[in-house]
Amino acid sequence: MRFGTFIPQGWRFDLVGIDPAEHWAVMNGLAQQADAGPWESLWVYDHFHTTPVHSDEATHEAWTLMAAFAASTSRIRLGQMCTCMGYRNPAYLAKVAATVDIVSGGRAEMGIGGGWYEHEWRAYGYGFPEIPQRLAMLREGVDIMHQAWMTGSATLDGKHYQVDGAIVRPLPVQEGGIPLWIAGAGEKVTLKIAAKYASYTNFAGSLEVVDHKSAVLREHCEAIGRDFSEITRSSNFNTIVGTTEAEARDRLAEVTARLLPHLGQERVDRIERDYLDSPGFGSTEQVAERLAEQERHGITYAIHYFPEAAYDRSGIELFEREVIGALS
Repeated sequence: MRFGTFIPQGWRFDLVGIDPAEHWAVMNGLAQQADAGPWESLWVYDHFHTTPVHSDEATHEAWTLMAAFAASTSRIRLGQMCTCMGYRNPAYLAKVAATVDIVSGGRAEMGIGGGWYEHEWRAYGYGFPEIPQRLAMLREGVDIMHQAWMTGSATLDGKHYQVDGAIVRPLPVQEGGIPLWIAGAGEKVTLKIAAKYASYTNFAGSLEVVDHKSAVLREHCEAIGRDFSEITRSSNFNTIVGTTEAEARDRLAEVTARLLPHLGQERVDRIERDYLDSPGFGSTEQVAERLAEQERHGITYAIHYFPEAAYDRSGIELFEREVIGALS
C-alpha cells in the first residue's frame, strides 16, 4: 500500500490556538518531516472557509501552499484533495499547476472535483450551480488541462469555459502531464471522466460501496478500451492511532476538547462518532488490519488526516513505525 498525509491548513479547525504568524512554520515543519519520512505524498484541501461551520479562523489557500511546499521540500509528491474546478479558470489552473511542477522538479499531482461547499461558493461570488452543471464544468475543465499539458495550448468553445489558443508553457516536467486524481464517485459522470483521464480515483464508503464503484469504473474503462488496471484507486482516512485502542480514545478526547469551543457539543459528538467509525481509528494493529482489508478490495493508496498533527506529532510517528512499516 502507498501512503499520503494531509498537512493541517486550518480548514478543519486544526490550527486553532496557534498564532497565524506561526502557521507556516508549523505547516512547513510537518511537510519537512513527511518529506524525510516514509510518505509518498502530502496533501492539502482546496477550501477558503472552515468546516463544518464557517468562521474567522484561518484557512490557507491550497495552490499557494503547493508552490511553497514545492520550494521547501525535495522528494515528496504534492497534491490537493481536491481542487474545485469552479474556483479557477481551468487554463489558468493548468498554468499554475505546470509552474508548481517545474518548481518541484516534477512532483505535482492534480486532485480535481466538482466542488460542494455552498457557503464558500456563494461568499466568493461563484454562485452555486446545480450538480449537473458543476460536473459539466469539471468535464470541460479537465479537457482543457489535458490539452494544455499534452500540447502546450488549449482551445475549447464549451458551454461553461471558452479558451482560444491559451498557451501553457513551459510544459510540466512530468512526461504526459501532471497526473489527474478525479475525486468523487458519481457513476454516470464523474467515474466516466475518471475512466478517460484519471491516473487515480478517490472515493470513500463501505467495502461494499468500494466494490460497486470499482465495478462501475471498470465498465466505463471497458467501454472506451482503457485498461482498468492503469487507474489507482485511493481513499482518505480520518486517523487517530495509539498503541492500544484506549490510548487512541484518549487522543480523540484531546481533539474533541480542542474543537468544542468552536463547534459546540452536537457537532463535536458527530465528529467523535465519525472518528470511532473510521478504519483509521484504533490501535496500530487494528488500523493495519483494516487497511490491509481495504487493499484487498482495490484501495491501494491511503491518504491520512491526523487532526492532532499541529500540536502533537507522536501519533504520526507511531503510525509511520507500526502501520506503514507493516503495510508498505
